Amino acid sequence: MTSGYRDRIETLAARAANDRETFDPPSNPPDEERAMGFLREGLGPLVALYLEARTADWDVEFSGAELEKFHRATNDWLALYTQCYGVTMDPDTTIRKAAEVLIETHNIRDTAQLLTQVPPRES
Repeated sequence: MTSGYRDRIETLAARAANDRETFDPPSNPPDEERAMGFLREGLGPLVALYLEARTADWDVEFSGAELEKFHRATNDWLALYTQCYGVTMDPDTTIRKAAEVLIETHNIRDTAQLLTQVPPRES
């Protein structure tokens, strides 16, 4: 069983995988503009799709494969975001957690920073 969101999930997941495969780290990090591009064009739309489905008038059940694609794409884009700051990590964040943080912050950059701690917050 798949949801009515399968095609959109697959498109975003394929874009995330392609972005990760073709990524060339910045020679002089941070590259904040590029990091924001991954958030605005990747993670943001992915989380928005998840929230759209979860707030739909009818109950949406994602298949295991769809949830796995959400998970992989979330972490692909978070990893690319951190690499733009010169930090290599393999995040393990669920799409649900990303959505919860976005609802709290109303800002995709703050969401990525809170999920990855990159860049570190100044005290």
